[in-house]
Amino acid sequence: MREVFTAELNELHTHFTEMGLLVNQAVAQAVQAFVNHDRALAQQVIEQDQRINQSELTLEEKSFELIALQQPVTTDLRVIMTIIKASSDLERMGDHAVSIAKSTIRVKGQTRVPAIEQALAEMATTARGMLTAALTAYVQEDEPQARVIATKDEQVNQAFQVIYQNCIQEMQQHPETVIGATDYLLVATYLERIGDYVTNLCEWVVYLKTNHLVELNNHNET
Repeated sequence: MREVFTAELNELHTHFTEMGLLVNQAVAQAVQAFVNHDRALAQQVIEQDQRINQSELTLEEKSFELIALQQPVTTDLRVIMTIIKASSDLERMGDHAVSIAKSTIRVKGQTRVPAIEQALAEMATTARGMLTAALTAYVQEDEPQARVIATKDEQVNQAFQVIYQNCIQEMQQHPETVIGATDYLLVATYLERIGDYVTNLCEWVVYLKTNHLVELNNHNET
């Protein structure tokens, strides 16, 4: 029985990792579409979000089925519940990738500000780097690394503040950029939230190893 449970639990981990890769790809493509003004790629991100949503549902179903059929001990139950909670954070990141893609479609044809777009691309690189590292930390159950990754969220928050100030200044000095700059602000907000959800993921890694719920920064959404 234990061997069956272990195999099914490993399958859950595999599904979770695959979902994480889908989300990471969605964020990358959404930002690429925004910076390159690629509406076709943006539409692709929107259409592929269903795969992410279905991945979360599948993980939940398999997790609850495993709990019902195998009646895991406390330690194993903690692992399963961590997968459920962490997959919810991944799904929300996917939603923000869709929001970025929708901004791409809206802003097409508006006056653009290359400097701000470059700043957004750099902010996205930081957020995606966090996500990639957090997924690795999760797979390896690397608590110390998860704590280090979470500290990088401050870089994302600082990037948001810089972009926010630049957008406000741009709108004041060049009214024709108001619509485009508003979408820049939205995209920066979505990236900032993705950073927060990556931090949540890091917190689940810590919980998985220590059985303690911790808050690794003060910006997390609940």
